[in-house]
Amino acid sequence: MNKTWLITGCSSGLGLHIAQAAAARGDNVVATARDPDTLRDLAERFPDRVRTARLDVTEPESAAAAIALAERDFGGFDVLVNNAGYGLIGALEEAEPEEYRPMFEVNVFGLIETTRRALPVLRRRRGARIVNLSSGAGISGGAGSGHYSATKFAVEGLSEALAREVAPLGVRVIIVEPGPFRTGFLGRSIATAEREMEVYAGTAGQRRAYRESNDGRQAGDPEKAAAVILRAVDADHPPLHLPLGPVAYGIAERKLEAFRSDMEAWRSVAIDTDYGPTAEVAP
Repeated sequence: MNKTWLITGCSSGLGLHIAQAAAARGDNVVATARDPDTLRDLAERFPDRVRTARLDVTEPESAAAAIALAERDFGGFDVLVNNAGYGLIGALEEAEPEEYRPMFEVNVFGLIETTRRALPVLRRRRGARIVNLSSGAGISGGAGSGHYSATKFAVEGLSEALAREVAPLGVRVIIVEPGPFRTGFLGRSIATAEREMEVYAGTAGQRRAYRESNDGRQAGDPEKAAAVILRAVDADHPPLHLPLGPVAYGIAERKLEAFRSDMEAWRSVAIDTDYGPTAEVAP
């Protein structure tokens, strides 16, 4: 059975590739962007299956309008993809509030508000899916990406809680955690803190250098990423966590190993914290 998708942030990157892949296989798509003119080629390519709409996730009324369009033209939608977002490079001390707070408005609060407005529609659709784009940076924080990681860690926690809330209603949540893919993310979709401090040259500064040397050279193929996401959406039992690409898998595996190592090293002390006598621990 064909699905109907509502996707945020379709002007470029994985959002555009997901929209193209869904439409190409015969699904209906409401593709959205802050500037819907950027979606003209997609609409012309699939005139019967694609509708475009302006959606700025920091403006909840624009999300409501896109949802109304999906209901009017397609009778609702089965899949919400929260893809809109951007990054910021800079050490915690380097970035100013006016640089990092707007990113939280888009990556976290925009996702929340769009999802809140979509849920009444999704709850009426059998087998509905919510796909939230996180990142490898949402699995493990790295120097120079702390603010961005904080937004994606928030997406992870929100999504895990949401999954438990909506599972009894027949809605499944998928957290997609991409590594580097050859999109415009390191270009137009990432900002850099204006202040650059020499003391962080060997840590956060390496992230700045990575951007300059890897933009447009990432190993990941976004068409293959989109295909995996569609396969997960179609699965009867989709994964809650979906790392994408070997880099993301490596990040997850190292995080799990380090987490387990810390737990085992401190287990005897850390679990002995209830009221009562403290256990004797050998030095």
